[in-house]
Amino acid sequence: MRKSYCFFLIFIILSSCSVIRKSPKTEFTDAFYTQKTDTKNQIVYLNIEDDVLQVHPTKLQNGLRIIDTNGTSQLYQKEMNSEFKNVLSFTKQTLDIDFLTIPLKYRPAQNGVPPQLNTNLNGAVYLGFRNDKYQVSYLENPLKKSDRNINHYGFSLGAFSGFGNTAMTPTTTNNYLTTEYDGIVWSKGVSGIIAINNFTLGLAVGFDNLVDKNRPLWIYENKTWLGLAFGLNLN
Repeated sequence: MRKSYCFFLIFIILSSCSVIRKSPKTEFTDAFYTQKTDTKNQIVYLNIEDDVLQVHPTKLQNGLRIIDTNGTSQLYQKEMNSEFKNVLSFTKQTLDIDFLTIPLKYRPAQNGVPPQLNTNLNGAVYLGFRNDKYQVSYLENPLKKSDRNINHYGFSLGAFSGFGNTAMTPTTTNNYLTTEYDGIVWSKGVSGIIAINNFTLGLAVGFDNLVDKNRPLWIYENKTWLGLAFGLNLN
């Protein structure tokens, strides 16, 4: 039964990785971005198609960000001159709301019990701030034309809160319990998520509180743990 659960857990993790890669947070889509140049940073609107990238200047009007029709738009496309060597840099800051699961928790040694690596079922809501950076370059192909290449780097930092379960046994209660059951815990903490192109990894630091009458007996009550986190974007 334990082995079957581990195989199911690995399947969920791999599926989560695929979902994260398809999230709008990591895709290069039409939106307002901050473009970094050699002289300044400016907010632009990007219109992105398969072979064409249009960069539109923007301005503030009545407190709203709109496209500046009097400005000069830039056009980058697949058939552009192959001598173009610059790397275009765009960044975007957003509010990050995720459904977070932490499939692996490392708990340090407590009360004579060795360090534990737990794989209990859990889920939490994550709220944080996210910064995504896209570096766009045009690389010459054998036909002397330029293909667009995009590198993505993302980082999100925030807090989470949710529920999970834990094994309540004589070992985890200093032998005060003589029976075993799965207890419900309230998890909370902070997490950081790093994305590099198709690779995404999250680390979490948190603590758990048992929500039943045996809370004072549980050796991991309010004890810090370190976890591996995966998320499904909700916004």
